[in-house]
Amino acid sequence: MANRFVGRIRVLTLLCALAACVIVGRLYVLQIMNGSMYEERAQAQLTPQTSPLLDRNEIYFTDKDGNPWTAALMDQVGTTSEYKRVYPGGSLAAQELGFVAYNNDNTQKGRYGLERYYDQTLARTDDDLYTNFFVELFGKAQSVLSGEPQTGSVITSIEPAVQGELERTLAGYDDTWHPQLSGGVIMDPQTGEIYAMAVAPTFDLNSFNTQTDPLIYANPLVENVFEMGSILKPLTMAAGIDSGAITPTTTYNDTGCITVDTKKICNYDGVARGVIPMQQILSQSLNVGASFIATQMGPSVMRDYFLNHYDLGTETGIDLPGEVHGLVDNIANDDRQVEFDTASFGQGIAISPIETVRALAVLANGGKLVTPHLATAIRYDTGVERTLTWGDGEQVLKPQTVTDVTRMLTTVVDTALANGDIKLEHYSVAAKTGTAQIANPAGGGYYSDRFLHSFFGYFPSYNARFIVFLFAVDPKGAPYASQTWAQPFFSLTKFLLNYYNVAPDR
Repeated sequence: MANRFVGRIRVLTLLCALAACVIVGRLYVLQIMNGSMYEERAQAQLTPQTSPLLDRNEIYFTDKDGNPWTAALMDQVGTTSEYKRVYPGGSLAAQELGFVAYNNDNTQKGRYGLERYYDQTLARTDDDLYTNFFVELFGKAQSVLSGEPQTGSVITSIEPAVQGELERTLAGYDDTWHPQLSGGVIMDPQTGEIYAMAVAPTFDLNSFNTQTDPLIYANPLVENVFEMGSILKPLTMAAGIDSGAITPTTTYNDTGCITVDTKKICNYDGVARGVIPMQQILSQSLNVGASFIATQMGPSVMRDYFLNHYDLGTETGIDLPGEVHGLVDNIANDDRQVEFDTASFGQGIAISPIETVRALAVLANGGKLVTPHLATAIRYDTGVERTLTWGDGEQVLKPQTVTDVTRMLTTVVDTALANGDIKLEHYSVAAKTGTAQIANPAGGGYYSDRFLHSFFGYFPSYNARFIVFLFAVDPKGAPYASQTWAQPFFSLTKFLLNYYNVAPDR
């Protein structure tokens, strides 16, 4: 009996000691680490406020070594007692971060980007600042136990050096080719973690209110759809192989042009190649060859792969606001073969860039459809950090199919792209270009002199660490994406391989 009593006393003593440690730790945070902030907040209460005080948690980038870099924080303004939202990176990842601005109800809310998507997590109320310490301590503990929403800081996978390199690449591209719009995504195809996402033109988050065109705040990588062109041919090839409609060694007779349901479909140059294997469809980017694969599959099989395996036409679930789904009604509700033949080379269907990245990543990760995302963890005000889970991804292609198509895309780089002169000696790279006609919304049909240029690749080919996607709307001075994007893509590729010290695979 005595031993049991002594045991209970020890347990009780331990619990009291733990509680004391928690209280002391919290007091240290409040009075020492954040004491000056709360003092200034209290002083601010002596001055009549025209609007509610703003208080908000941080957003962090994460460098390659796992160290956090502050991307958004609260800081004091000059000699006043008021705090405002500050973005140390200026324009770095502007469309992805978003900003804080007044709402119609005279409160400041997250607008655009992560600031909007995670607004309820980032925002603190004035009541939280001045509540009794013990009420706060035990109130937060109760909210954790009850599963109530909590506030905290958002930690992202955006790597600041990689983000900066992507933005410099887009700026250089724009200076050379003068597109209406350009953008890019660098992602881990295995997990869906986004290392960099950028749009040009961009703006400085610390002076967002000086912009005259509000469209610059939006993120077209998520919020707009485009006809992507030949960058989708590898997905057509993969669907054909995976379904058994073709094999990598299948041949066909390329006549240069064909007529399908009264519509004429031609290769980019109209030239016939004769009897050639599947590899040449990707190496020479042949529309007639992609149409051949679509016809071999038939509407029902191709529809299943494009809409149910690749989820084209479905939102990805990325943690950014305003995501739109692709426009694929023509292959969802129409059985005419011409609709599928044109979709096979990326025309007639319009999808968002992030949908495109998600689908193409299937080829880089062994056949899984992963969820692209920016946030990796939430660091709650209670001190608890929760890692966010985004799932392992559904297996949508056979591993052998992915290996076959990866081998073909690596051959494209080694032998066809710039005649093989641009390949890397010690690293395998799988890649494909895309040049799409741009639809004319006024007169119907397509412009004859305006194109969308896209480029994607992943590397090392058979154990991919990165997938890179680049696109530009209406670049000037060159008709094909291989002319405008090959050098910027390989510049980024070399940077990533060196920066992450990736071991050679050749």
